[in-house]
Amino acid sequence: MSGGYDRSTVERTLAAIFDPDHAYGMKNEQRPDPDMPKGHVDKKKGSSFLVHLADVKRGWDRAELSLDERRAGLLRFGYDWTYEEIGQELGAHKSTIQRRAEKCVGKLTAHLNGDKYIDGYDQLEDEQ
Repeated sequence: MSGGYDRSTVERTLAAIFDPDHAYGMKNEQRPDPDMPKGHVDKKKGSSFLVHLADVKRGWDRAELSLDERRAGLLRFGYDWTYEEIGQELGAHKSTIQRRAEKCVGKLTAHLNGDKYIDGYDQLEDEQ
């Protein structure tokens, strides 16, 4: 898998793995503004979106995510529900759902980068 993933890339790509039509509305970060003059296009430096899509899709299946984290991630990034809506559906508080969704993205990002997921500063102190 490719390295160098950050949380924002994983969050944007999660929506596309659950809803393929979502990918058509995503902004190409490498594309110049429409009012800029056209220049030379280097075909070798194309978009890495398809690579990200494949990596995140495979990572979703292989990362060590709990069922609650997967549910929160699916409903938040796949269905674009708010934390309040997810909490009502799953019978949990908004902050609990937010924490689960953040852990989902954090664990998935760590998995894609080949890193160990660290949950907060307490776990970091225990390892030292």
